[in-house]
Amino acid sequence: MEYTLGIVGFGEVGGIFGRNLRGQAGIKGVYAWDVKFADPAAGEESRKGAEEAGIRACASMQELCGQADLLISAVTASRTLDVAEEAARHIRKGAQFLDLNSASPGTKQRAAAAIDGAGGQYVEAGVMTSVPPYGIRVPMLLGGSQAAGLAQTLTGWGMDAKAVSDKLGIASAIKMSRSTMIKGLEALVVEAYTNARAYGVEEHVLPTLQETFPQINWSQQGDYFFSRVVLHGKRRAEEMRESANTVKETGIEPLMASAIAEKQDWMAALAREEKLFEGLTGKSPWQDYADRLIAHAHRKA
Repeated sequence: MEYTLGIVGFGEVGGIFGRNLRGQAGIKGVYAWDVKFADPAAGEESRKGAEEAGIRACASMQELCGQADLLISAVTASRTLDVAEEAARHIRKGAQFLDLNSASPGTKQRAAAAIDGAGGQYVEAGVMTSVPPYGIRVPMLLGGSQAAGLAQTLTGWGMDAKAVSDKLGIASAIKMSRSTMIKGLEALVVEAYTNARAYGVEEHVLPTLQETFPQINWSQQGDYFFSRVVLHGKRRAEEMRESANTVKETGIEPLMASAIAEKQDWMAALAREEKLFEGLTGKSPWQDYADRLIAHAHRKA
């Protein structure tokens, strides 16, 4: 079967999937819709980026759904359910909906109810690591009654997709449990390293971490974690709120997940609203980020 793909959300992840899947055997065309496309100021550049990649920029979700045999939802965590419900109003009977978004099992189940109730076929995906280094080869776990069949199709397109359960929520539970650990480590490193730097003891603290966990280069890991939180903290905070919902759905109080969300959001706000890290890049050492946090704290004192 040949597929026409519809990408919902033409940001970093949606752009990678759209550009890399276009031209694959079995894909006859790629369309995209993003709310940015409707923005008179910012939309032109986004639409132009899609068109230059050979992807048709649609004027609405309705137009996108009218074309697509397979919709791939790649939006922020907080938009997961809204996007599924909007797509459900227009999805073609029998069209598949692959939800890449980082959301709790409960959110994914509600999204599935909307899509399946409209005659579509919902499949959840847990994207298990950062997309950019892997592209379409990023490891994904799929769940739902159609997961096995879709995993076979995606694998044929060069993707790394594995069906883990025909029950909805399992793939997301795996993803969100992992996210709590990874995003929690990021938040802990930001706080612990900045604290050590403020007291002038980082040269004592990092070697003890290296001794305990010798397989990790803690200085390089610090560089990476600080830069990723500054760049993607808002998106990570949304994901961690969904991780908190995942914990809450089990009846456990999500004390840690909620705190991680707040830390990620705090860093993102400093970057976005106060331009605190302007000029720093992914190659900047963690000490540069920490120094700016310390200077900011002293100004506020």
